Amino acid sequence: MSIQTQFREFHDAIKLGRQDDAYKDAREKDDSITDEVKQEFRDTGYPVIEDFIQGSFATDTAIKRKGADFDIDRAIVIDADDAPTDPVEPKVKICDDVLVPRGFQEAKVKMPCVTANYKGLNLHIDFPVYRKRNSAYELAIGKRNSDDQHKQWEEADPKGLIDWINNKSSYGSSGDEKRAQYKRIVRYLKRWRNEKFSPNVLKKVYSIGLTIMAKESFVPYLDWDGAPNDLIAMKDTVATMLDGGYFFSVSQDEYTVRVDLPVTPYRDVFDNSSKDTATQLRNKLWHLKEKLTDATDEEDLVRQCQILNGLFGDEFEIPKGSSNARKAVFPAAGAVGTSQGA
Repeated sequence: MSIQTQFREFHDAIKLGRQDDAYKDAREKDDSITDEVKQEFRDTGYPVIEDFIQGSFATDTAIKRKGADFDIDRAIVIDADDAPTDPVEPKVKICDDVLVPRGFQEAKVKMPCVTANYKGLNLHIDFPVYRKRNSAYELAIGKRNSDDQHKQWEEADPKGLIDWINNKSSYGSSGDEKRAQYKRIVRYLKRWRNEKFSPNVLKKVYSIGLTIMAKESFVPYLDWDGAPNDLIAMKDTVATMLDGGYFFSVSQDEYTVRVDLPVTPYRDVFDNSSKDTATQLRNKLWHLKEKLTDATDEEDLVRQCQILNGLFGDEFEIPKGSSNARKAVFPAAGAVGTSQGA
C-alpha cells in the first residue's frame, strides 16, 4: 500500500461528475429548466442560440460537498441582434417567469447571474446570460433596479476560461497524466477549503480563484515510470501558490489577495474581498504547506494519513492496524515537472 493509493481512494470518494448517479436528479432538473428558459425567451423575441455548462462540471473538477447543495452553472446565450438593450431584462424573466413558478426559493437577480435554490433536491443554480455577436460573448451585468451606470453587457470569454483550465499544452510529455494530477489537486484544495473555513468565509474563497492559482502554480510530479505522487505535487504547488504574487501585505499580519482571470475581462476574482478573507486564506495555505511537508517527510503510512485526515477530513481514510507495520511507499525520485506558475 502506498500514499498514492490513499490519495486515489480519497479522490474517488470526493469527485463528482455530471453523469454520476448522485447527480441524476439535479441533471434532470437542469435539463427541464433550460428547456423552459428557451421557451420563454423564444416567446419574448430573443431565442436562445446556445447553452452550455460552465464551472467545475465543465472542467471536471467538481466535488461532493457534505450537507451542501448540488450546483448547476448553465450559460444561456442569445443573439446580439435580438438581445434587449437592458441586460437585466432577460435575467428578470428567468427569475420571475421560470424559477419562482417552479418553486425555487431565494431566486435573485445578482450582478453576474440569476441564482436560486431548490430545497427538495438540495440544488443551487446559477444562470448567467450572454449575448453573442459572431464569436464574441458579452455577459449581462446588473441587478434589479440597477441604474444605468451599474448594468451593462460586459465582454467575456466563458469558453476561453474553460479551455484555459483544460489545456495541457504547457505540460510537455505525459500531458494527460499531468493534467489529471492538476485536476485532482484542485479537488483536494476544494475539500480542504470546505473543511478548514467557517461557512461565512468559505463562500468567499471562490473555487475559480483556487483553480486559477493552482493552474498557474502547478508543479507536477511523476516518477521515472510515469507514476504520479499527488502528495509531493500538491506540496510543491501550494508552496508556489504562496510565492506566486497573489498575496500582498498591507500591515502587520494582514493581507489582501488578487487573482486575475486569465481571459477577458481579466478582472480580479477576489475584487472587494476583505482583508480578513485574504489573511485567512494566506495563513491557512501556509499551514497546509507545512502539514503537507510533514506528511512528505514522514515514513510511516499511518502517521502520514493521520496528518492528511486532519487536513481533508474523514474521507481521507487512515489505514487500520499497527503503524509500525506500515511504511510509506514513495515512487523513486524522478521526473518532476516544471511549475506553470509565476
